[in-house]
Amino acid sequence: MAPTFADIVPALDRLQIEVPSWAYGNSGTRFKVFGTPGTPRDPFEKIADAAQVHALTGLAPKVALHIPWDKVADYAALRTYARELGVGIGTINSNTFQDDAYKFGSLTHVDDAVRRQAIDHHLECIEIMGATGSRDLKIWLADGSNYAGQADIRTRQDLLAASLAEIYAGLSPEQRLVLEYKFFEPAFYHTDVPDWGTAYAQVTALGERATVCLDTGHHAPGTNIEFIVAQLLRLGKLGAFDFNSRYYADDDLIVGSADPFQLFRIMVEVIRGGGLAADSTIAFMLDQCHNVEDKIPGQIRSVLNVQEMTTKALLVDRETLTKLQVAGDVLGAHQLLMDAFWTDVRGPLADYREAKGLPRDPMATFAASGYLTRIAAERVGGHQASWGA
Repeated sequence: MAPTFADIVPALDRLQIEVPSWAYGNSGTRFKVFGTPGTPRDPFEKIADAAQVHALTGLAPKVALHIPWDKVADYAALRTYARELGVGIGTINSNTFQDDAYKFGSLTHVDDAVRRQAIDHHLECIEIMGATGSRDLKIWLADGSNYAGQADIRTRQDLLAASLAEIYAGLSPEQRLVLEYKFFEPAFYHTDVPDWGTAYAQVTALGERATVCLDTGHHAPGTNIEFIVAQLLRLGKLGAFDFNSRYYADDDLIVGSADPFQLFRIMVEVIRGGGLAADSTIAFMLDQCHNVEDKIPGQIRSVLNVQEMTTKALLVDRETLTKLQVAGDVLGAHQLLMDAFWTDVRGPLADYREAKGLPRDPMATFAASGYLTRIAAERVGGHQASWGA
């Protein structure tokens, strides 16, 4: 029998999505960054904006930080401030792609001094994790090369393994290392962590508290992302999601905007693999830099898109689907999945939010709140803490 909406509420209650601090700053493409009134001037104001998303949706109880973009003098104070606004500090993201020293790599650089700088940065991030109560250290590397012969690919893998091992040893027993992969950019000939297999090989060598992060925008066209999700869940190494959307590559668009059916298929495999179980340790996070849309509504729309596709995925009649698959009923199995995808869950989700004391329509409620007008007037002067600040 197909599950009803009431049947899936316990699982839906467990859906939590971290929002990234950098989504609230000015951001754009390689060609132009468009400024917006009310841009946060420091990490405290980023957290204030992020708290709006959680207050209206109930879906975003944590804010991910990026170091050094979100450096402050007192991380305990930042943690307390976040708690006062009803949110917490989530994943700490390292940054080894801005400094001039990292032109030819960071954790894979052949120069011992550069690798030392990159490793020490990650050890600093671990200290920040302790001060903020964060569990996860996420590492994404721009390391790679642009030309054949420029670098020794195998040596760089060995250097990466050694660097990651030192960072992993610095974690406390409650903390995790999450390695993110990206198949190209800014290195175009070879990237040191280009795919899930490389990431899996590196974290498996480290230990149980090292896992893989999958960014839904970091794949070549035509890649079956849900297969990767299923495989990493099967192997017990899927530590985190970065929700994104893409037409061509890492487009940083609102999740589900380009291909909502893909997001649905991904969430079907997440649920199939226990990713929403009560004991799941997967961290769901957005990784989007809004260019032409307003930042806070962009984040609200994103978490609502994930919630909607998760709801549809939870409504899949798994028992009947399995029977159809075993029977070789190709079209019947496909139709069952499509029926769940085409189910209109917007009304039930509005009722669900209302029962929790949340707005039925978070987007409309935020638009009517006057928050954007208020911060545009209040946040005048000072340095805007935008992308790359």
